[in-house]
Amino acid sequence: MTQPLRIAIAGLGTVGVGVVRMVTAHGDRMAARAGRAIEITAVSARSRTKDRGVDLSPYGWEDDPVALARRDDVDLIVEVMGGEDGPAKVLTETALGSGKHVVTANKAMMARHGQALAELAEANGAVLRYEAAVAGGIPIMKALTEGLAGNGIERVMGVMNGTCNYILTQMEQTGADYADVLMKAQQLGYAEADPAFDVGGIDAAHKLALLAATSFGTRVDFDGVQIEGIEQVSLADIEQAREMGYRVKLLGIARMGEDGLEQRMQPVLVPASSSVGRLDGVTNMVIVEGDFVGRTVFTGPGAGEGPTASAILGDVIDIARGLTVPAFGQPAGTLIAANRAATAGPASHYLRLTLTDAPGTLAQVAQALAKHGISINRMRQNDHEGEIAPVLIVTHNCARTDLDAALAEIAGSPASLAAPVALRIEEV
Repeated sequence: MTQPLRIAIAGLGTVGVGVVRMVTAHGDRMAARAGRAIEITAVSARSRTKDRGVDLSPYGWEDDPVALARRDDVDLIVEVMGGEDGPAKVLTETALGSGKHVVTANKAMMARHGQALAELAEANGAVLRYEAAVAGGIPIMKALTEGLAGNGIERVMGVMNGTCNYILTQMEQTGADYADVLMKAQQLGYAEADPAFDVGGIDAAHKLALLAATSFGTRVDFDGVQIEGIEQVSLADIEQAREMGYRVKLLGIARMGEDGLEQRMQPVLVPASSSVGRLDGVTNMVIVEGDFVGRTVFTGPGAGEGPTASAILGDVIDIARGLTVPAFGQPAGTLIAANRAATAGPASHYLRLTLTDAPGTLAQVAQALAKHGISINRMRQNDHEGEIAPVLIVTHNCARTDLDAALAEIAGSPASLAAPVALRIEEV
């Protein structure tokens, strides 16, 4: 009889408990599909006495999560503690170093240390998988490393933070401003008490770095991601975008160009009729464009107990079957350190300027833009009162470096009363 795959769970928060529930509910089904039983043998968390709504008495307990990697009755560690360093990293290194497999939902750890961990896994005959770290319940890593493995990937992009998508959707649908919608998202549990990682684009950028590495055969390079959050997006921006047939989304895009790897996570305007433009609420979407397959679109829940546990156990079942796909789809030693693209390709941009209502102000703006080669497609100045004049501009295609130089000049002039806002218009 084939021996069961014995797993230990490090971290018993929402996701860890979800893994326990799923194994309990579907153990027989998973055994039939994997060809062997999957058994939880040990767990670790901060508190032994906390009521988590599941029976943990059948499992061994370790106060120190790293001790799970040293147990003789554990073949695979499920790491759902989080944190790019500290106990999660030590546990993962210890497990892989001793030949034990690791399945993790830890996007920050993988984005920072994925290359070294992948090398350690391969050196010791272990498997490292992290489907749950990228887009929650969407099986995008499996698609890239298996189903689409024969393609040359041309572009990968997506909406990969449900909190940001919820905030932007609610601002548009309710007319509430950013601060009010963020507070509601926190009350509903969609946003943390400190939401900086989400609204600042960092959480989604971790995911994009992992997608890029797998798509283009490069070493994961989180520091190479250009990151902008949604904090400066106003209700006025969202309303103006809607009038022009666009919606505002926090969109991640990665592509390999002649000058290197481009990785961007930023709020952009996308056509409202596009698949990305129609995406509402906390749902995630990842789009992969391959040279032979064309465009494939993956949509689903990006977080939560059930979707994340589903992704974790998908990886666990693959390992139980004996599937040993490298962490980034090819041996870690073959991954290249890609050059970082100096800038994104040219695009049109939406600009919101807060200017003094005085003669010659618009002429100064037009002159600054023209000086840096920026051509105006359209301009609007809405009705206003007092000495503050909001001005909206859509440019023709231009390089962001040129635009930034022009905006810096405008911001430094007496005519500007607030920092300009610039959003790229992305044709997706």
